[in-house]
Amino acid sequence: MSSIEGDDVLSTAAGWRAAGEQVALATVTETWGSSPRPAGSRMAVTASGRMAGSVSGGCIEGAVADAAMRTIASGSPALLEFGVTNERAWEVGLACGGRVKVFVEKLT
Repeated sequence: MSSIEGDDVLSTAAGWRAAGEQVALATVTETWGSSPRPAGSRMAVTASGRMAGSVSGGCIEGAVADAAMRTIASGSPALLEFGVTNERAWEVGLACGGRVKVFVEKLT
């Protein structure tokens, strides 16, 4: 996966659309606590499996890519929420909890 940022993700996604690819765009809309990527971070995903950008630095990218594929197929946007509570974080050996919300939409 490419680690391009911000406007470059949008440019890449626009290029893929112009070339006839079906594309979904995932955007971090909200974070709380420990989160690897800030609000506004983006990832573009094509129906053929190409990806650009990042919404998590790796820990939830697969789930977001799967949701992007479903959004491409259905046309329905999705608001995803991932996270772990502070209490649960200690149980699994993490120093702190965190949550991230990601909005996934099909580009038309």
